[in-house]
Amino acid sequence: MASVMEDPSLERHFKGHKDAVTCADFNPNRKQLASGSVDKSLMIWNLAPKARAFRFVGHQDVITGVQFSPFGNLVATSSKDRTVRLWTPSMKGESTVFKAHTAAVRSVAFSNDGQRLVTASDDKSVKVWSVHRQCFVYSLNQHTNWVRCARFSPDGRLIASCGDDRSVRLWDTSTKHCINCFSDYGGSATFVDFNSSGTCIASSGADSTLKIWDLRTNKLIQHYQVHSAGINSFSFHPSNNYVISGSSDGTIKILDLLEGRLIYTLHGHKGAVMTVAFSRAGDLFASGGADGQVLMWRTNFDTKSYQDVLQQHSRRSTPDPPPHLSDVHPRGPHVHHPQSTAIQISPTVADTQSTHPHVIELGQAVHSTMMFAQQDISHLWSLLPPLESLLNSQTHLTPTQAAANSPHSNGLPARDAATSSVDGWTVDHSAGRAGLTAGRQTGAGVGGRGRTEDEARGQTHPLEVFSGHPSSLDSILRHIVQQLDILTQTVSVLEERLTLTEDKLKECLLHQSQILKDVRASRERRRTESEETDGSPVHFT
Repeated sequence: MASVMEDPSLERHFKGHKDAVTCADFNPNRKQLASGSVDKSLMIWNLAPKARAFRFVGHQDVITGVQFSPFGNLVATSSKDRTVRLWTPSMKGESTVFKAHTAAVRSVAFSNDGQRLVTASDDKSVKVWSVHRQCFVYSLNQHTNWVRCARFSPDGRLIASCGDDRSVRLWDTSTKHCINCFSDYGGSATFVDFNSSGTCIASSGADSTLKIWDLRTNKLIQHYQVHSAGINSFSFHPSNNYVISGSSDGTIKILDLLEGRLIYTLHGHKGAVMTVAFSRAGDLFASGGADGQVLMWRTNFDTKSYQDVLQQHSRRSTPDPPPHLSDVHPRGPHVHHPQSTAIQISPTVADTQSTHPHVIELGQAVHSTMMFAQQDISHLWSLLPPLESLLNSQTHLTPTQAAANSPHSNGLPARDAATSSVDGWTVDHSAGRAGLTAGRQTGAGVGGRGRTEDEARGQTHPLEVFSGHPSSLDSILRHIVQQLDILTQTVSVLEERLTLTEDKLKECLLHQSQILKDVRASRERRRTESEETDGSPVHFT
């Protein structure tokens, strides 16, 4: 294993985002890295040299959070478009989308068992969702301002959240009650997370501080102020011995928690560092910045293998149930300020392994939320054939290519092209429409690229797009999406008006029926009174 004096090194950098990188996370399988951006796209970077990268398109606004599921088979993203998406990180580019909040969603995270999601939003709420049943479970609502971040504890018994109300709250997932509130921040609390053993939480603030609390004593045990601007993100090393933090001052700081001091300052980004994240094994960490780059670093500074730490923890006898594995925590309270003895590292090597990876663009042509009724969307799909004809003519496809890109060329039944709703989550199957989704186009269909090696083996690859060169097909697809949105909204308004008209008509019929009853009763009363007066029946016309 590496020596403690060996410096962290820059392994490689990834370029493909067209705007600031806001979030990043490693796949537990150690083969992929995911990142989200202001450019509204999710990128999946394959860590193998010369491997392709994948761009997933679907969100309509900035992606604010990303996380792989514990088994690596799903990727969750949150966005300012008020939705959360669950992606399958495969060539199909499929995702499940649901309207999670009434305002921007700031973060999303899986529970350690992969069964639940927790989201935080500008609507001042924290919400928990069931991944398996695909439904809303409960909401936590004591924050008084925007909630920036929420995370499950390793054992799933607690949730930590923080936000612009300058507080960090701790919630009991069984009672749904707030059991503690730390509120001594001088500014917004920007990020919060548990260490891997669940014994401590840390939170960062816009006031450039990083604070660590011991949950067994509810006491602040470490307080760092090593950055000169707000901290946007941090990550615990799996051994709990280190923390990395990224700041708007453009630096990445590495803290030794056992020694209670700053040990490294890394300069790799031009502008603010928006996100940092350790890999599950701790041997790598990633950073993303306002410069649109994702940098991947090799840790090098940990003296003990994380696997050795886990084995040592598993032999420990404890009354607490798993995953409370250890009592590894900082030895005592410290208050720190920037130290000139910290090692400054400014990498000179831009990329040590490969050139920029080729980017394959995936995603759905049409996004949907559960506010849209299924019958309205199904009706709108009937309007697509003339739009597809226009699309084929706009892209100058030959008759053979147009047939290959027809809605039925992918072998899916017609019902799979529509949108289905399950338990309140809307599942978007529109990626299956080969004539509408760029991710299902073949290379021969656009730009005359010809067949790839995979196509020669009978596999159809999505449209291959290089970063920074948006295709005319994308703009046409976006136009179709906008028109569908307008038609959906129009149908919704018409339905509301029809409902109002029906209600008014029912009211008028009831009123008329009551008038007729009153008239009949009046005539009967007058007839009875007349018979009683002269003894002869009276006939009314």
